Amino acid sequence: MFSGLSALVVEDVADGGDAVVVSARTRDVAVSCPVCETPTAKVHGYHLRTVRDVPVDGRQVVVHLRVRRLACPALGCRRQIFREQIPGLLERHQRRTVRLVGQISQVARELCGRAAARLAGLLAVPVSRSAALRHLRRLPLPRQAVPRVIGVDDFALRRRHRYATIITDAETGRRVAVLPDREAATLESWLREHPGAEIVYRDGSATYAEAVRRALPDAVQVSDRWHLWRNLCDKVQLEGWATINPPRPGGVREQTTLERWNKIHDLLGQGIGLLDCSRRLNLALNTVKRYARMPEPQALRITPAYRPTLVDPYREHLRRLRAEEPAVPVTHLLEEIRELGYTGSANLLVRYLNQGRTEGDRPVTTPRHASRLLLTDPENLRPKETTLLEKIVAACPEMTALADLIRNFATLLKPAEGNDVKLTGWITAARAIGMPHLRSFTNGLEIDRSAVNAGLTLPYHNGRTEGVNTRTKRIMRQMHGRAGFDLLRHRILLP
Repeated sequence: MFSGLSALVVEDVADGGDAVVVSARTRDVAVSCPVCETPTAKVHGYHLRTVRDVPVDGRQVVVHLRVRRLACPALGCRRQIFREQIPGLLERHQRRTVRLVGQISQVARELCGRAAARLAGLLAVPVSRSAALRHLRRLPLPRQAVPRVIGVDDFALRRRHRYATIITDAETGRRVAVLPDREAATLESWLREHPGAEIVYRDGSATYAEAVRRALPDAVQVSDRWHLWRNLCDKVQLEGWATINPPRPGGVREQTTLERWNKIHDLLGQGIGLLDCSRRLNLALNTVKRYARMPEPQALRITPAYRPTLVDPYREHLRRLRAEEPAVPVTHLLEEIRELGYTGSANLLVRYLNQGRTEGDRPVTTPRHASRLLLTDPENLRPKETTLLEKIVAACPEMTALADLIRNFATLLKPAEGNDVKLTGWITAARAIGMPHLRSFTNGLEIDRSAVNAGLTLPYHNGRTEGVNTRTKRIMRQMHGRAGFDLLRHRILLP
């Protein structure tokens, strides 16, 4: 039961109610002087220490320990009288044994301050949140060499305000360093102080690219494939939604959008600044900037976000009836589809007709849903999703070409020799279809072409760094933003 106290001589064990009281003393053996290392067993006096050990049977263990004060026999020693220590069991000035401190440290490592104090109290180890944090800070950080392949990514300390940088081993996922910001100078300084990395994985950040280029000119920079795919997803969503779901002509929003776009671009064409435009037109500055960035007003159209309804299965039947007799009453349409099995209300049918969802040849869907269908492996789609995807692709030639480009780019994301050459052909084909958002994506690939080529040919990835970021978010939620950066960095780097 008290095997952890085997270095002592246990003299008595008593029942103290909520605690088990152990009386013990040190062994009568010679101890080396801490200054001159001369062994001695000459007792000058005794000292009583009260320490706590790991609990037994759900009760605290209190140890009344008598230690010796010894006299050093060496002449001229600067430490004539010293108190003996018990290495491995009790550290200097500690009121808890080493193994109890280890347990508290591990609980604090996982739960931090208040939560660790609450759990430790349930385990019969009373400790304050401040003491738990002190034990956590005393845990040593591992000292290892800089790995050959590292991953660099940022995470938010306070979203849209403060960010930090994390560096990991891209092969093992081990945390290497946490930097207080995501500035190029900070990363460059760290890389210069810790040389040895040969391959650096990162996202499309130009800041990180410049820092690595200056600090490690011979290192191979690799653009992460997941970020390449995510950037393509964003561009596909911007390109596809206006083509799939064009707004009805004559709409109020369409007219307002066109008028605003024309007014803003007329003023900009006269050399008037953005701030002056916002004042003259009584619009927010961010609204003027958004319109100024758009080459055409059609890019500002918003897709109708229609949800599936009970009328959808009878859409073709309603279209046929309205084509044969444009003035057919709604009550007649309601009777027709109810005979076919419609169970919805008349109001739902009226709203469906007023929205114009029975008109036109193109399928109605949301931009997010359409993009997901285009970007998903066809083998993973359900039958009804496959049917909808076929209708979307057949909506216009541009959508057919866009779907082919997406499938071809997906094949490049499997690292293989020769993917860099195939990427050149893909960029040429993407620019040929004349989609502005897709062209901006290809321009970004060309700017970071060497890193993109490495990402499509080398087997490494930045997934482990993203996993560390997910773990970091859990740690930050535990601390609720109350702790400083030093404690956060310490918890991230602990193995």
